[in-house]
Order: sequence, then C-alpha cells, then structure tokens
Amino acid sequence: MAASSRAQVLRLYRALLRESQRFTAYGYRTYAIRRIRDAFRENKHLKDSEEIQTLVNKARTNLEIIHRQLHSILFFLKGYMDDWATGELISHIPWR
Repeated sequence: MAASSRAQVLRLYRALLRESQRFTAYGYRTYAIRRIRDAFRENKHLKDSEEIQTLVNKARTNLEIIHRQLHSILFFLKGYMDDWATGELISHIPWR
C-alpha cells in the first residue's frame, strides 16, 4: 500500500471511530466501534489497490451514514429539549 493510501485509510479509520464515539446510546456506540475495528483488522493484509479503494469508498459511505444519524438524533433531541423548556411538551400529554 502506498504511503498516501495508508495515510488516507488511517484518517478514515480515526474519523469513523471519532464519529462513533458521539453515539449517546452505549449499545450503538460499542457496536459501531467494535464493528469498525474488526472490519479494519480483517482487511489490513490487503495489497490489491482496487480492492482497497472499494473498501475505502464503502467506509466513506458508512461515515456519512453515521454522521447523518448523529445529526438526526441531535436535531430530534434539541427539538425535544426546546419543547420541554418552553412547556410545550407537557401540554401535548393527553391526560393533562
């Protein structure tokens, strides 16, 4: 693997781990981190540049998915907390 390719893969690995650390749910967080580590360990022996590039593209797609999921969760939680702070959340409870 070329030095630039190795550096690219390591940056991607670190980015995936960093984003996965942001999951608030312990189960999601530990699963994502374990899966990332296992996938990279499984493929560390690869020499074929085309196969490496295919896996790098797949990892980038997964990073984008993780990023979108985190932003969706944070957006939802922010709205929920805003409603809670203003009292709007309580007014939506039917038994009140």
